[in-house]
Amino acid sequence: MKKITLAIISMMLLAILAACGKSNESTSSTTANPAATSDSTQSESASPTHSADAKIASMSIHITNNLLALGITPAGSVIGGDLKDFLPHVADRLEGVTKLGVVTDPDMEAVLGLKPDVIYIDKVYSGEDLPKFEKIAPTLTIDMDSGTWRDHLTRIAEHVGREKEAQDFIQDYDAKAERVSGLIKEQLGENAKVMAIRMTAKELRVMGTKRPLGPIMFEDLKLKMADGVEKIPASDPYQVISKEVLPDFDADAIFVIISKGNEAKSNFEELEKNPVWKNLKAVKNNHVYMLDGQKWLDYSSIGQSMALDDAEQLFQK
Repeated sequence: MKKITLAIISMMLLAILAACGKSNESTSSTTANPAATSDSTQSESASPTHSADAKIASMSIHITNNLLALGITPAGSVIGGDLKDFLPHVADRLEGVTKLGVVTDPDMEAVLGLKPDVIYIDKVYSGEDLPKFEKIAPTLTIDMDSGTWRDHLTRIAEHVGREKEAQDFIQDYDAKAERVSGLIKEQLGENAKVMAIRMTAKELRVMGTKRPLGPIMFEDLKLKMADGVEKIPASDPYQVISKEVLPDFDADAIFVIISKGNEAKSNFEELEKNPVWKNLKAVKNNHVYMLDGQKWLDYSSIGQSMALDDAEQLFQK
């Protein structure tokens, strides 16, 4: 009887071990192929792909612009919060696209009515609304605060199977940046120091090294910073200043962005009349350049490329 009992126990143990092995195999297979999971939401690490022809709802203007750079027009997109519309520099590419509210206040009824195949959201702005989007369609989360615009473009390209298009875009961008950098330095001089300021309705800002403007100006175009720009904390995109300290930067050239609205425009016009401004080296030498703020402040692949086009036009004159 003991022998028979031991044999039965051995057989049971073998059956349990076999079942565990199959269970592990199943778990490994599911982990290796995240797209095969039943969860409708996919993170960046899962990197599922879908057809470039899928009906996409983009819940970030920057994701929308990265999709456009890949030759993909979303079926629906959020709009600019201040403008209450698509951004002017890409509006012509979004004709017929459904407006889905602003990123901080999405129009969920419009998203539902769109019946998208997939939804893209920005982790920072829409992460808390993830369960709502999940109920409508498979949802892909992109952390737009992590990495550079190149990283964002590459991540999105992986989802739509357009990695080559992303690589080509980046290569073309780098070649353009080198060309434009040469144009600028040809006019200003190799060692010219530059700064960028932004006039708003309430304040005067000096832009630092952080995005959206810092990387394109000081990394891509390889321009030298005016005195003190490097002291602006790396965590801050700008520093609010008074006009009286402008001479301390000793800039050879000044790039200017004026915010939308009559008040910001009026503030800059007043600055131009001020003796402090008139006596700046850059002003006396006619090295003040007005930038298209919509392009320069759009930290997306297409926005950065258009900013280079803007600079190229300025320095070809």
